[in-house]
Amino acid sequence: MSRQLPVFPAQPTLYPLPGFAAIQLSGAERVKFLQGQVTCDVAALSTGSQTLGGHCDPKGKLWSDFRLLVQEESLLLLLRRSALARQLPELKKFAVFSKVEIAEAPHTLCGLAGAGSDGWVAGQFGLADTGLIPGGMAVRLEADRWLLVSDALPAMALPEGDEAQWLGFEILAGLPHIEAAHQGEYIPQMINLQALGGISFSKGCYMGQETVARAKYRGANNRALFLLEGTASGAVEAGAPLEIQLGENWRRSGVVLNVWQQGESLLVSAVLPKDTEADATFRLKDDDASALCLRPLPYALID
Repeated sequence: MSRQLPVFPAQPTLYPLPGFAAIQLSGAERVKFLQGQVTCDVAALSTGSQTLGGHCDPKGKLWSDFRLLVQEESLLLLLRRSALARQLPELKKFAVFSKVEIAEAPHTLCGLAGAGSDGWVAGQFGLADTGLIPGGMAVRLEADRWLLVSDALPAMALPEGDEAQWLGFEILAGLPHIEAAHQGEYIPQMINLQALGGISFSKGCYMGQETVARAKYRGANNRALFLLEGTASGAVEAGAPLEIQLGENWRRSGVVLNVWQQGESLLVSAVLPKDTEADATFRLKDDDASALCLRPLPYALID
C-alpha cells in the first residue's frame, strides 16, 4: 500500500483545536515570574511577539513545551490539553511569591492553513506576520499556515478541517508537542527546542537550567527528535515504543511523541538516539507488520 502524507488544503481552511489549551498569566510581575521558570527569554519579547519554550522540573525534565504569546496585559502559554492537569499546578507552585495570577485561559484556539491563508489574514486582520488581533493574537507559523488565539474570534465563513490533520502539519514542520504520557521524561534538547529557538543560554536562572546547560556545554544529551514515515496495521498512540533493525534482530530505540495516521499510512515524531543512521529501518514494538524510515527534518539540528 502506498504511503500518504497530510495534504495541504487548496484554500484557507479552519482547524478547531480542542486538544490544545492556553494558560494565562496576568499581573504586574508576570514577565519577571515566568522569566525565572522557563527556558525561553521572556523579558526579551515585545508585545505582539511569540516564541517556543519549555517548563522543566528541578532535574531539567519537561512538564511541557509551549508557545508563548505576549499580549498587552497578559502572557499566554499554548500547550497540549493532556499536559495541562500537571503543568498548571507546577506553574502555580511558586506564584504565591509574585504579583501574578495564573489560570486556564478562556481563549479559542484555531489553526488556519491552505493556499491563500496569508492573504486571508491580511484582509481579515491587516497582518502580514505575527501580531495582535482583537482579544488575542495571530501567529504565522510558515507560509499560508497560522495559529489564531483569541477570546473574541469573529465568525469565519471557512471550510473546517480536522485537528488530526493539523497535527500532521505540525509533525512535518518538526514541531514537538509534549502529551501527558511524556511529562517528566525529556530534557528540552531531546525534543529539539534549542534548534527551534526555544532555549536561551544567556538569560538568568530558571527551573532546571543546570541540566539544560550541561547538555549543551558538556555534551550530556544523546537524544533528539526525529520524523518517521511508513505504515502500521493498527492505531498508533503517543508513547508507543519503536524498535530499530540491527541485522536480523530488533532493539528498542525510542518512543512516539506525536502521530498522524490515515488508514495504514503513518507519520510520527519520535525521540531517538542522536546518532541514528539516516537509512535505519524501524517498526512499532507491538506491530511486526509495521515499517518506518526516517524523514529529513525541515531544520538543522544544533547543540
